[in-house]
Amino acid sequence: MAKKKSKSDSTSEVTAPPANKKEEVAVDEDEEEEEMVYLQVDTGDIIKLKQILDETVASTFLVENVLEGSADGIRGNSIGLSECHIWNNIKLAVMTVACAFAMVAQFAPLPFPESRPVLGACCAAYFVLSGALQLITTFLDKDCILITKVMKKDQSTDGGGMKKNPGMLTHGLRIRTSLPRFSEFYTVRIEFQGMEDSPFVKKTSSVGKFFDVEGMFDEYGLENEVEQLYKRFTSGKFDQQKQIKNE
Repeated sequence: MAKKKSKSDSTSEVTAPPANKKEEVAVDEDEEEEEMVYLQVDTGDIIKLKQILDETVASTFLVENVLEGSADGIRGNSIGLSECHIWNNIKLAVMTVACAFAMVAQFAPLPFPESRPVLGACCAAYFVLSGALQLITTFLDKDCILITKVMKKDQSTDGGGMKKNPGMLTHGLRIRTSLPRFSEFYTVRIEFQGMEDSPFVKKTSSVGKFFDVEGMFDEYGLENEVEQLYKRFTSGKFDQQKQIKNE
């Protein structure tokens, strides 16, 4: 049989937990202090500023992020889509071929007068390939920072949202951003990849919302903004189509 506990034992058991709680609170505070490490950015460098913002937006779609203030207190995988590398691979292939022509022109074991046709052909090929790469960047990539693969059914965390927006299961996403020169407003836009007159959602915010006066970057704040924008897209609450024609 279990022995009855004396009053002294019960008293010691009652007084012990507060000390443990204090220790747990101290440990939690230490962990929070270790986790909350902010990146400092020179806000006067507009190129670096946009690079940091774009990388954060892209990682929100691809990486299993731990977001502060997630819905229902659930912390974990926010979006978790896969990136489509088709156009990236095409550009890499074009650059590789262009570099191959440049190497032939530079290191071909031919004396100069006899090598003129080879040099001319290599220079012409390099010019054409470089032009093709520039055209892809200018007219196809534009302000796109990320293209995702088509979502699979098992990746969907909101079945109702997929019913309202069935295009999620047939098209990948195209993520576009813009930060005009001498402007403080950063815009994130989500639309379907490869769909003509694609519906879209977008959100414009001041960069001052994510950076303080010392340039400390609130990464979690931007990630939450992007996640909310993505949820609006999956639920089918698109912006007006008229805005596409105006742009």
